[in-house]
Amino acid sequence: MSATDYENDELIFLDDDATDIELKLGKDWNILIVDDDEEIHTVTRLALSDLIVNDRKLNFIHAHSAKEAKERLHEYGNTIAIILLDVVMETDDAGFDVVKYIREEMGLNEPRIILRTGQPGFAPEEQVIKLYDINDYKTKTELTRSKLLTTIISSIRSYQQIITISQSRIGLEKIIASSANLFEEHSVKAFCEGVVTQISSLIGLESEGLLCARAGSLLDLDDENIYVLGAAGEYAEFINQPVNNIHNDEITENVHRCLRLKQHIFDISCSVLYISRAGFEAAVYMRQTQGVNELDKHLLEVFLSSISVGYENVNLFHELRNAAFRDWLTRLPNRNQFINMLDNPGNIASKNCCVALVDVNHFSDVNDGLGQEVGNDLLRAIAERMQSTLPSTTRLSRLAADVFGLIGPESDVCPEVINALFDSSFVVDEHVLPVKVKVGLCKVDNDRNIGIDLLKRANIALNRAKKKLTDNFEYYAKDIEDQTTWRLDMIRRLRSDFAARKLELWFQPQVDLLTDKVVGMEGLLRWPDGNGGYISPAVFVPLAEYSGLIVDIGEWVLEESCRRLQQLRELGHGHLRVAVNISIPQFRDRFFVDKVKNALTEADCDPSLLELEITESVVMDEPQIVIDALRVLKDYGVKIAIDDFGTGFSSMSYLQQLPLDRLKVDRSFVKDIQPGSAAVLAETIVTLGNKLGLLTIAEGVETREQAIYMIKLGCDEAQGFFFAKPIPFDQLVELLKNTRLPRDET
Repeated sequence: MSATDYENDELIFLDDDATDIELKLGKDWNILIVDDDEEIHTVTRLALSDLIVNDRKLNFIHAHSAKEAKERLHEYGNTIAIILLDVVMETDDAGFDVVKYIREEMGLNEPRIILRTGQPGFAPEEQVIKLYDINDYKTKTELTRSKLLTTIISSIRSYQQIITISQSRIGLEKIIASSANLFEEHSVKAFCEGVVTQISSLIGLESEGLLCARAGSLLDLDDENIYVLGAAGEYAEFINQPVNNIHNDEITENVHRCLRLKQHIFDISCSVLYISRAGFEAAVYMRQTQGVNELDKHLLEVFLSSISVGYENVNLFHELRNAAFRDWLTRLPNRNQFINMLDNPGNIASKNCCVALVDVNHFSDVNDGLGQEVGNDLLRAIAERMQSTLPSTTRLSRLAADVFGLIGPESDVCPEVINALFDSSFVVDEHVLPVKVKVGLCKVDNDRNIGIDLLKRANIALNRAKKKLTDNFEYYAKDIEDQTTWRLDMIRRLRSDFAARKLELWFQPQVDLLTDKVVGMEGLLRWPDGNGGYISPAVFVPLAEYSGLIVDIGEWVLEESCRRLQQLRELGHGHLRVAVNISIPQFRDRFFVDKVKNALTEADCDPSLLELEITESVVMDEPQIVIDALRVLKDYGVKIAIDDFGTGFSSMSYLQQLPLDRLKVDRSFVKDIQPGSAAVLAETIVTLGNKLGLLTIAEGVETREQAIYMIKLGCDEAQGFFFAKPIPFDQLVELLKNTRLPRDET
């Protein structure tokens, strides 16, 4: 079932089939006189001028040839009740030709035809009656005034019966179609119009004098107005409007009275029928010129009892539609309907459309601090302000708890207009609540757009807006999506390769600056790209942290490091330690401490040979969590080092609280060491470490001059390309067999 053009804030209904008979009966009976003799026109008009049938006069339409008759037929159609047709006009059989044209080409079966001829015997009466659907075939001399009156009256009655049957057929077809098509989107109007038409057929009224209304809106249960659901004739324009808009006191009062009394009302000038089923109510107003007899009342009772089940079904179906496409709280279209709207942005009265997602900042604080009811009231207030302030060309939706969607012209759906909506605070109960928002926008181009894709792009822009520290909005750009797609693809590849155990742990030796002996190594993660190269840790480590995969990877690194320590011990290098970097997501894992202990226990490793490296940013992010975990591990025997010291916003108070063993001098400070110049920051960090009783290690040492300078400063250890690059474990074992490091060779 398509909901592309379905708007929940309107009742939209199915148009009648093209084959339906459109009844346009006037106040009089239309009589078409076709004769090439003007005197016949005059005599006929005089003979019938004072005739009244069923309280309606005759209205004469004149044609003087077959050609002119066809023109009049196209002009008046099936509103013509009787055709007085001369047989011989411009040709001997012109009248017969008109009959065939009426019945076969125009398909008009309702108008009654009386053939008249001034040439008796031209065509046998019996043969003509058999061949053509006509009421009578007489010579003009036979049709005296009294016989003409009798023929006209009987023909009008026949026409009226045929029209009644047609109305009955139309009404029944609509009700049957409404039941059969109950699960199609526009069944409400078809059903209500069927009720209107069928009732008029049952008791012989004109369908234009009826309308159908019910208490409350199908869309808003809190709306106590009475709406027109189905109507015909002059009231058709009021469908889906409050009944008060008709500005007819008689109709309004009687419909209200019927729904209030919950019973039928039968008066001389009107009747109002009450329909009720499972709490769904409706009132059908009928205008009439005389009272409804008892037989018709009984017939209506049976009919209303029969169709009440159908009325309940169409209402339940409409409620299902509302549940599927309407937000229960604000009564705005929901996410499903918003996507449908985005599928067809052409429905908006603008060529330059823009989509916006508006996210309320810190909305959860309102729910947590003031209660969910206040939060709901705030959302309703935001929705109401948007509806009352934004132009009708802007369509609104509530997509999620605190996210609203807008689509409309770029001039209206823009940061300036949206932010202006939140310039003033919202008054909710006794609370005055200022509201700020983040906005993601996406312009709709001329290409064929898929609604879900437009929503995705606007959401990408919204996520970027949330990260901005200056403006509160962001427009979608293709490179943003490309970057996001790349990131998701890399995360997928990383997850897959990690599960396949394709990641590798390499080691970079750390040496004692005084003895040149390897005293430990740092474990460094490597990710093969599948083409003989490696993806930089600067690329994949942030992705692992972003996706949360860093927790599982970090656990594997701990286990792998301890396993390698065990192997080194078996090879006679049991004094070597290994340093492992720890990220903040690992500290947030409540089982982190246990995982470290388990890795050491499983490998039967001395805890003092495992060193955990943390950065200043990790400490500053969650200081208490980090400090508490490190203290437990320190008591267990694990060594603690702070990495990249001096590059962050150091807090000496936290530094004093950390159970540290070692400070690492960042490579950026070591790089400053040049011949003939002093590296003040490196000297300061080493001095600070010595004052605090901590060992210091310089990373990124690449030259002899840097190594000698760090020795002069009193630095204890170093690592860097000058000594050895990060290498796989097998190469590390080979290096340890050779007592001569690269420095010894120089």
